[in-house]
Amino acid sequence: MTNPISAGPSKKDLHSVYAFGIFSMALIDIFVLLIPIFAKESLGMSDGEIGTLVGARSILSLFLSIHGGALMDRYGTRRITLMFTGAVVICGPIFPLLSTFWALLVLQAISGFAISLGWSGAQTLIARIADGDAEYIGRFSTFARIGTTIAPIFAGLLFDIGGAWLAYGFGTVWAACAFYALWRTPEPNPRSRVKNAVENPKFRLSDIMPKVSDYRASFALMAIPAVAFTAVAMLVRNSTYNLQTSIYVTYSYDAGLTATKIGLLFAAIEMAGAFGSWYSGRAMRKFDPINFLVLTTFVTVSLIAATPLIGGMGEGAWAIFGCLLIGQVIRGYMQGVSQPILFSVQAISVTKEQQGIVVGLRQTMNRFGGIVIPPIAGFTSDFYGREESFYIVGGGLLFILLCLAVYGHFVPRIATPSKSD
Repeated sequence: MTNPISAGPSKKDLHSVYAFGIFSMALIDIFVLLIPIFAKESLGMSDGEIGTLVGARSILSLFLSIHGGALMDRYGTRRITLMFTGAVVICGPIFPLLSTFWALLVLQAISGFAISLGWSGAQTLIARIADGDAEYIGRFSTFARIGTTIAPIFAGLLFDIGGAWLAYGFGTVWAACAFYALWRTPEPNPRSRVKNAVENPKFRLSDIMPKVSDYRASFALMAIPAVAFTAVAMLVRNSTYNLQTSIYVTYSYDAGLTATKIGLLFAAIEMAGAFGSWYSGRAMRKFDPINFLVLTTFVTVSLIAATPLIGGMGEGAWAIFGCLLIGQVIRGYMQGVSQPILFSVQAISVTKEQQGIVVGLRQTMNRFGGIVIPPIAGFTSDFYGREESFYIVGGGLLFILLCLAVYGHFVPRIATPSKSD
């Protein structure tokens, strides 16, 4: 008996994009974990310098994420994502060769952009294949977090064993696996786009240059209240991750934790997020998505801001590690529940042909936070103290969230699919 078209997306297509998700998102964790440890342990840089290096990975993405999304809409998500994932394979082994701040800054900008566009492509792939269904997107997030659970542990362990060369070598191999998984993933672009590509086979350099019209079309989506709300919510939510990849790492390292333990903390939040992602579909149908996103974001911001208090509950490296681990698990679960809902609300608020540029818009907002938060946190740590920097930056994020909660009352209720659990 043949399955009807309305039965949902192809299982084969879903499985292939799930496989790519395992490797693509984990590339972010590998490289953001290694750069602060490498810069502090091997090069002796300050928190301000480390924060600037962490922020540098978002510089190109801030200006070109929308363009990258538009290219995916225009030429095919898989094709464009393959190019950027391949670039990560090339960048990986160069890191241990560099020892100066400015050289690392440039490489961070290039590799960060390539990794970001790779993950952006993965999000676009699942949004198109799943037609915005939070259930499938939640499963995709779960598979993605399988990779982000495994990868940081090995990256940290290998750094403790063999230093930067061994750790970044692992990152290079992981990127190669991502490239292979993507190679086996189908191209889900609408038939009309594929047809247009066939009818216009001539390639021109001007076709891949940024276009003002693409940026105008992407930012115009902010006129949709649900898109505007989720874009800012994602910025606040991901700012907690930007704190985790900068002063959180240096705080943990100075507290006596090894790179392996820090990798385990990174893995813990992803493992908890994987469990949370499975509940996102039911949560979106059971609760109002807007209010639910405000609540979960409040918890995640509060927990990262309270890191010095949480770590201060323990005496000794293992006790501090245990306290931080509990905080990571709670924060990870909340993030896991909220991430697919954020993706789903945006996906169902725009047309299928706009999935690439809405992901580009989301990535642009995320990258803005990625550029601003780590340097602010780092230099605040240098001038006022590391613990104070958690409170200052965390308090600012909570204020933005308060304003967002007020705006949320004016966002029309999101129509969610009625599907039994």
